[in-house]
Amino acid sequence: MNSESQVIAVAPAVPDHAHPNQFALLRQRRFAPFFWTQFSGAANDNVFKFAFTVMVTYQLSVGWLPPAMAGLVIGALFILPFLLFSATSGQLTDKFEKTAMIRFVKNLEVVIMLLAAWGFLAASVPVLLGCTFLMGLHSTLFGPVKFAYLPQVLSERELTGGNGMVEMGTFVAILLGNIAGGLLVAMPEIGHRNVAIACVLLAVLGRVVAGYIPKAPATDPGLKINWNPVSETWRNLKLAHGNLVVFRSLLGISWMWFFGAVFLSQFPSLAKEVLHGNEQVASALLVVFSIGIGTGSLLCEVLSRRHVEIGLVPLGAIGMSVFAVDLYFASSGLPPADIMGLSAFLAQSAHWRVMADLLLLSLFAGLYSVPMYALIQLRSPPTHRARIIAANNILNALFMIASSLIAGVLLKSGFTIPQIFLFTGLANAVVALYIFLLMPEYLLRFVAWVLSHFVYRFKVSGDDNIPTQGAAILVCNHVSFVDAILLMAASPRPIYFIMDHRIFQVPVLGWLFKLAKAIPIAPRAENPVAYEAAFDAAAKVLKDGDLLAIFPEGGITKDGSLQEFKGGIMKILERTSQQGLSVPVVPMALTNLWGSFFSRVEKGGAMVRPFRRGVFSRVGLNVGAAMAAGAVQPEVLRERVAGLMRVG
Repeated sequence: MNSESQVIAVAPAVPDHAHPNQFALLRQRRFAPFFWTQFSGAANDNVFKFAFTVMVTYQLSVGWLPPAMAGLVIGALFILPFLLFSATSGQLTDKFEKTAMIRFVKNLEVVIMLLAAWGFLAASVPVLLGCTFLMGLHSTLFGPVKFAYLPQVLSERELTGGNGMVEMGTFVAILLGNIAGGLLVAMPEIGHRNVAIACVLLAVLGRVVAGYIPKAPATDPGLKINWNPVSETWRNLKLAHGNLVVFRSLLGISWMWFFGAVFLSQFPSLAKEVLHGNEQVASALLVVFSIGIGTGSLLCEVLSRRHVEIGLVPLGAIGMSVFAVDLYFASSGLPPADIMGLSAFLAQSAHWRVMADLLLLSLFAGLYSVPMYALIQLRSPPTHRARIIAANNILNALFMIASSLIAGVLLKSGFTIPQIFLFTGLANAVVALYIFLLMPEYLLRFVAWVLSHFVYRFKVSGDDNIPTQGAAILVCNHVSFVDAILLMAASPRPIYFIMDHRIFQVPVLGWLFKLAKAIPIAPRAENPVAYEAAFDAAAKVLKDGDLLAIFPEGGITKDGSLQEFKGGIMKILERTSQQGLSVPVVPMALTNLWGSFFSRVEKGGAMVRPFRRGVFSRVGLNVGAAMAAGAVQPEVLRERVAGLMRVG
């Protein structure tokens, strides 16, 4: 934990309330120069690649590179460095100061683009193929820096918004780069010259902006570089696998790239063979897809209350499958027609459903990917973060290659393009379900997110007092059967709960609490073995540096008032003290929950008459300042919680 706190300390201490939303980051030096550096690099990649692809496909006659193979060869050459050099890139990023790495990469981009400019002017396909590989190397070197830099300069509350901005910027840059590359290279006589100028200017602009990025210290300066890419790749994958939550999140992100690559690779064929549109229609599909990804990425901060909210990942997965399947139905029944332009295409109402499916499919993909990236950044050890990101890039490349191979096999087997979309949507549902069963934290956070957004109007005050790292005990009043789920929704980190063993017998809720690895506790007189085991488990949670929550009243209130606190909190603090730990205690209070569907009422039990409090009833959570372990006594703690119940 010490190394992480040292790394995070380089970020400016800017209060969260100073940033009304993620766009405010564009006015700050710690983020804006980095954002525009990343933006210019992504745009340049795509100006270069698309212009080169158009040139080889339409303007030159190259016997050894037929037009049908040009796109595949260029794409493969660009991805190859991710497989070969990602592991080395991750080591370099962890070892060296990140701003120096960024400037080195941008210097390399300027050199590559100068060589590419000569290749465009001379119409030299071998030179441009070499530059394609080198631009892939440029992106390989920049990838780990990009995702390792953000958690060093952004707080936990800014990380989702920062990742959303980068994701949005990347897809907008890809879109603009493709459009600009296609338009520039198509200009008669001066097209190649204009592309050459544009690529060099973008590279120089990126290097100039990179000069304004503030320093971000190396996280593992003593690291000894292993230059063997094969052994280091294997070592990186093993390193990532050491943290199962992180590793399975890497697999989840790689699956998203598999999913997205299937659709992106089929846009030209979809436009021509299924939708009967020309090149303008294919470009429009890319525009809609990019807008959807960008919108979904930006929505993450709004929907997550500015925390890393992985509950959005199942929501994203559901949307991806629903609209991929609907895209099959929307596109498979279209009648034959002559090739049409964009205006004729948009004049037909059936095509609007196709566009809406693409927009919503990609929007939900943005909701799916951004929280996963933020979680990996947050949960990875700072000293190894870049190497874990490098492992992610390796997996992404492998999954994208697999998507191309599988799509090719399906097409050769007689599948139509709409049928491939249907297959991908159904496969996404199966893969997502498998991931969420392996990682119940995602599913639990989704349930908590739904409960706090669509069942209650849930307002959290003082959530800055919940520690973003290190062990702590959260102490709260007990009002309903969903108190634990609401606390999950308020916390940026997983919480382990000590709960009355009888609540595990409640249908559905009991299953959820078992998934959450809640610790059952029984009265000592009833089951002394279970009683002691609960405190042993609680001590282990705190020793591991995690959050532990208890409801010290010992049961759900029967009349809405705060009951006497039992001595369990003191027993936990005694156990931690014996381990040499001094763990802070954070008081918190749920408000306005009494009388709701999941609480008891004075005349009747819980979970009867669903709308007895109306729809979207207001409830809240007030979080107080942490108390030192030595200052905690049951009565003092009860008074703190009672005071928080009266706030608001």
